[in-house]
Amino acid sequence: MEYLDFAIDVARAAGDVLKHYMDREKQVALKGRANLVTIADKESEALVIRRILERYPAHAILAEESGISGADAGDEGKWIIDPLDGTTNFAHQFPFFSVSIGFEKAGKVLCGAVYDPWRDEMFSGARGLGSFMNGQRLRVSNIDKLGSGLILTGFPYTMREKMKTAISQFEGFLFESQAVRRAGSAALDLGYVALGRADGFWEMDLHPWDTAAGLVILEEAGGRVTDFADNPFSIYGKQIVASNGRIHDEMVAVLTRLPS
Repeated sequence: MEYLDFAIDVARAAGDVLKHYMDREKQVALKGRANLVTIADKESEALVIRRILERYPAHAILAEESGISGADAGDEGKWIIDPLDGTTNFAHQFPFFSVSIGFEKAGKVLCGAVYDPWRDEMFSGARGLGSFMNGQRLRVSNIDKLGSGLILTGFPYTMREKMKTAISQFEGFLFESQAVRRAGSAALDLGYVALGRADGFWEMDLHPWDTAAGLVILEEAGGRVTDFADNPFSIYGKQIVASNGRIHDEMVAVLTRLPS
């Protein structure tokens, strides 16, 4: 698929920008009390946007740092970009961050690439074509009980305003699952569920650039993605619960009995 090949190529180039800054001064700034931005975010995003505009000038772009740009309506398609998902990790040289690039047309994410430059792992997928990690076909795990599952999550930047909700959800899954991990890149979390390294993922208050690419990668690996009430998932919504499908109902049950 042309768009997928392009997303993979550009994600890898953006990852090279992150590699350049891994052990260099990152010029960290605050966008909010707990929300960082670095020179690497900005340069990675600038590279991706430049490459898109050169190749697809009629396409719209939605990027974390610069917002919406390009064609107004996005009728020809929209690229949804997170140039550095896991900025806080990156700023501290904690090795869990990624570049995420998804392509949406007519309201549906058609393909996406998530690249981890630290491990040189490229997750990719396209509708009807499957999903892969460095050429390896992805399939979700066979875990069929939440009590045997490794569950991933993240805390929102609004954590201080939603402390009770976030902690109650975390506590709920600690009791019901085998283990919970909070690593700090939603795009990679979705890729890990697709690969079978984890069995489920939930989070609140995410943005389209956090989930667009990972959504198609996970679904093409046989996974299931909804909101907390088991309604169809939208990348423009604020809730996501994603799983191997086999433990999905149990995950939804945990979330529906807790405050949201």
